[in-house]
Amino acid sequence: MKAMTHATYGPTSVLRLEEIDRPVPGSGEVLVRIHAASVDPGVWHLMAGMPYLIRAMGFGLRAPKARVRGQDLAGRVELVGPDVTRFRPGDEVYGTCDGSFAEYTCAKEENLAHKPANLTFEQAAAVPVSGVTALQAVRDAGRLTSGQSVLVIGAGGGIGHFAVQLAKALGAHVTGVCSTSKADLVRSLGADEVVDYTREDATDGSRRYDLVLDTAGNRPLAALRRALAPRGTLVIIGGEGGGDWIGGNGRQLRALLLSPFTGQRLRGLAVMNLRHGDLDALREFIEAGSLTPVVDRTCPLAEVPQAIDDLMAGRVRGKIVVRI
Repeated sequence: MKAMTHATYGPTSVLRLEEIDRPVPGSGEVLVRIHAASVDPGVWHLMAGMPYLIRAMGFGLRAPKARVRGQDLAGRVELVGPDVTRFRPGDEVYGTCDGSFAEYTCAKEENLAHKPANLTFEQAAAVPVSGVTALQAVRDAGRLTSGQSVLVIGAGGGIGHFAVQLAKALGAHVTGVCSTSKADLVRSLGADEVVDYTREDATDGSRRYDLVLDTAGNRPLAALRRALAPRGTLVIIGGEGGGDWIGGNGRQLRALLLSPFTGQRLRGLAVMNLRHGDLDALREFIEAGSLTPVVDRTCPLAEVPQAIDDLMAGRVRGKIVVRI
């Protein structure tokens, strides 16, 4: 089968489109014929091996243990391994795996759910990582309730555009922060207000919010707290920049240490913990018409390196999807 692989850590130039053996599902695993995958910042971090903390977490100290990159997938079940009970061959599924930039992959049963009936494979592939992260940030870490005010920083990005829609579906008043080029998109998602960060600072303290979601990964903790109500909740999702060892996760560590000493709840969401129940919950929002993935563009498997570069440079509205 064809797959996008890499044998060393580094920039996108380390990626190679190669022919490799098709995997065989083990116990509790499902072999999926992948029709579409998508790109997220986690793909870059695992490809680059940066920050170094990632390598120490079991992904390979000197070289990547897994040769194939990609996490999001949508496709059809080809085979099921022993002890699989929720799927059978022919089922249309979406979810995550270790290596979706390939024609086939083996995914754990618990990391898959039935694909939303009203989405194409390309649309469905845009949902799992970013959609579940947004859901866990808004519903779980943020504890959002109807009537609250929410500030979503990075509202036009992969996670942000899902967070805006989920917050609206849960009854919040939503303000989205984005660049000029993404303002129309954020309005179309249902945001009550849109702040263009090139013209206005949403964290200057002139307005306070019950929940602040930072998906952009570079604002100082002090600035984020200025936008937060005295008893509000801050959720920092991921993190870019920072040093080589822990990267942007330093803000999350500082938030956790400071939180017990302030009336504000300061939370970090460094790693999305995917559960098929969350995928089922997203499917309900999607099939009800409350949540729609935004696909910036689709590309073939051979153009994955360029797609990753575009994502990390901030040139993407919503998600880039890979056709396989």
